[in-house]
Amino acid sequence: MNEPLNYRGAVVAVVGPTAGGKSALAVALAKQFDGEIVSADSMQVYRGMPIATAQPTADERGGVPHHLIGFLDPDTPFSVAKYQALANQTIRDVLGRGKLPILVGGTGLYIDAVVNNTRFLPDAGTGHRAALQKEMEERGAAALLQTLAEIDPQTATKLHVSDEKRIIRALEVYYETGLTMTQQRAQSHLQSADFRFCLLGLTAQDRQVLYDRIDRRVDRMLADGLLDEARRFFAAGHVPTAKQAIGYKELKPYLDGAEPLESAVERLKRETRRYAKRQLTWFRRNPDIHWLYIDRDTPAQLLDAGGRIINRFLGDTL
Repeated sequence: MNEPLNYRGAVVAVVGPTAGGKSALAVALAKQFDGEIVSADSMQVYRGMPIATAQPTADERGGVPHHLIGFLDPDTPFSVAKYQALANQTIRDVLGRGKLPILVGGTGLYIDAVVNNTRFLPDAGTGHRAALQKEMEERGAAALLQTLAEIDPQTATKLHVSDEKRIIRALEVYYETGLTMTQQRAQSHLQSADFRFCLLGLTAQDRQVLYDRIDRRVDRMLADGLLDEARRFFAAGHVPTAKQAIGYKELKPYLDGAEPLESAVERLKRETRRYAKRQLTWFRRNPDIHWLYIDRDTPAQLLDAGGRIINRFLGDTL
């Protein structure tokens, strides 16, 4: 790698649940350490949906360069493997400019792919998928899941009979490579990453504090025009992407005239709270995260604590 010595291979990641204040802290840290933001959000990559995906506004960015936000058309296929390649290249570019890359987001799979240097299998191309799809139609998912159980019991026990795509993919991997998904996963993290990471996590000791922040964020999103954004998105025919984005699918019954706005908004808040809980569950598994508590410290105290952790990390790294 050819980046300057001042931030040689050093990357900071700010992770945690939605509405936890990741963006604000990351921008403050970027100003303190001369950094640039690299987004790690699976929905912020798409253009045309800034409110639903909580893309930081120009004011919120505070003049700090942000990368991997709003660069894809909503109908463009995207994957964690593609994200990893773009993020790694972006991190190298930022380091090459003598800046500190700050990876920010709540999509655990994206964060882990970069931090753990996950090795992904290439897309299939030998026809096994088409044959398996035909077999699925003829024999049913239960039969293929039983076949998978005989080949790769560890993976099979994690899948439900309704997970048809994953069943097919697991069998496809075996037929393509001769290795099971379990074996592939074991090998995917054997090579260390090119970078060294300092992981900061934002959470709340009192979960209700986070949930209240989520409710207030949803109210702000509605005030900022979320309903009109959702109408335009559905009208443009971006239904597959809209089905993934929290903020659109929950409002669809109201937009269709099937229920009152109050019911749709309450569902949106509830689903966002559930998503935050899943995010916390994901990140809590990582013992390397330094946790900061938004209900214990002020923003200034969080910045001070995060800065001290980063300074120690840089002292050990450089």
